[in-house]
Amino acid sequence: MKSITTPYEFPDQSLKSAQAIEALVVVKRLSEAGFTAYFAGGCVRDALLGKAPKDFDVATDAVPAAIQELFGKRKTLAFGASFGVIGVLPSASDRRKSIVPITPTEVATFRSDGLYSDGRRPDSVHFGNAEADAQRRDFTINGLFYDPIKRRIVDYVGGVEDIERQLLRTIGNPHERFSEDKLRMLRAVRFTTTLGFSIAEPTADAVRGHAASIGSVSGERIGVEMRRTMSSNHALDGLGHLQALGLSRYVLPELEKADRRLLDRLLTEDRTQDFSTSLACILLAIDEPMNALRSITERWKLSNEEVRVVTSAIHHSPTLIRANTLPWAEVQPILVDRDAEAIVEVSAALARATDAPSSGIHLALEALKWPRERLDPNPLIGGDDLKDLGVPTGPVYAKLLRQVRQRQLNGEFETKAQAVAFVKGQV
Repeated sequence: MKSITTPYEFPDQSLKSAQAIEALVVVKRLSEAGFTAYFAGGCVRDALLGKAPKDFDVATDAVPAAIQELFGKRKTLAFGASFGVIGVLPSASDRRKSIVPITPTEVATFRSDGLYSDGRRPDSVHFGNAEADAQRRDFTINGLFYDPIKRRIVDYVGGVEDIERQLLRTIGNPHERFSEDKLRMLRAVRFTTTLGFSIAEPTADAVRGHAASIGSVSGERIGVEMRRTMSSNHALDGLGHLQALGLSRYVLPELEKADRRLLDRLLTEDRTQDFSTSLACILLAIDEPMNALRSITERWKLSNEEVRVVTSAIHHSPTLIRANTLPWAEVQPILVDRDAEAIVEVSAALARATDAPSSGIHLALEALKWPRERLDPNPLIGGDDLKDLGVPTGPVYAKLLRQVRQRQLNGEFETKAQAVAFVKGQV
């Protein structure tokens, strides 16, 4: 289609970040050298949606060799030169001025793609013009350019109109787009979820038709997309899209076994938007959640930290719900756990979902505000004290220290003398 240019001023605040300033410098330098250069993709979409762009990528008709010659090989990184992508490093002075590290600005040459024989990346690329570059992209909302010199949107694919309609639509034939790169199906789920858009029916039909082929995508790549979807304010909607589009049976088959009513109540928007807590909530709606976690861990290659957080949340949430009825020595170790905040978050979701009394959660939340010396007081005695008391080394050490600690936390012992007296009575 013919390009549509629309006058547009990027929000001032969006252009004040170090990344934006550096990208603007790159565009101006390329333009002064006689090349066409635009902001491209996600940063344009986000600005039109009123969101602060996280990354600023540049697209240009300058080929990689010309980009390196213009900026100098010492200031460029050829980390994607075969696909026409060069990283332009910020100047040393810019790096010193910035509070946060400035990553290289990705500068990509306008291109069209060859065949995708592996369903992941093109076998070849051909450098071309802006229109060809827009046409190769996945969705219309991601195929927009912005000319910061002339301050205008350049739209070859109807992306501006789709943003206004809040509609997700592939560029060109959706069957071709999903055949080229299977992961685009999960990107469709992610964008409809995170942006709150509806999905065009031809695009949705094509996903359903190609859903089974998502199995050819690596678990790691699937996991990356699912993390983004499940970290959204609308994670529950994302799971609904996953099922409606026929993808869940291949990506998250455990979802088919979930108690849907319980899941709906667990994944409310009134919670921290975090992948690990979302996953814990999903698993709490499934029988044998730890078995399901092991399967997901292997499939998506979850990190040790993610597994630890989810495991702790699943294991401890029933206890925290009853925190006000239990001895403090049972509750306190959970609240000083490194993952305490996530555990409390999931516990609160479980309490709401099951209509459990909220007193235990309120106690836990209040305790997390206590000074450290109150929440986690220093032990009254340690191993050296037991040694001085003549206690023989061995398993009895751990047993005695645990018993003293429990009594300390429960308020039975307040002084070292009390603890010592107890030990003497045990040996």
